[in-house]
Amino acid sequence: MRAAIRWLGSLDVDDMDSWRPKEESWSVGIRLLAGPLEEPGEESFDITVCSTAWIDELIARDGIWNGRHHLIVDGFNWQRIRSYIVGHVNACQGPTWSEVAEQLSRLGYWEFENYQP
Repeated sequence: MRAAIRWLGSLDVDDMDSWRPKEESWSVGIRLLAGPLEEPGEESFDITVCSTAWIDELIARDGIWNGRHHLIVDGFNWQRIRSYIVGHVNACQGPTWSEVAEQLSRLGYWEFENYQP
């Protein structure tokens, strides 16, 4: 089984192609909606895309930082960021959707992460 991207963008920024950070230190939330290829359904995976300066500020303030679900970039380039995420999604495969979604959750916070039925 493979994943298919249903939507990729930001809930905070309408046009990612034209958006540019106003400062050297920045972060932007990205949402990936993905589901099983050729099957119905989708689940969300949230990624924080940020600059190295933003990380530096957090470390200076707190002394420590956990980078899970963050994509750290050297300059904002939506096409390059999008291409990276698409490549990651295309590389995920497994026998079940749960296993594919688990792989996707290494990049973004899965809405069902740590869910126990």
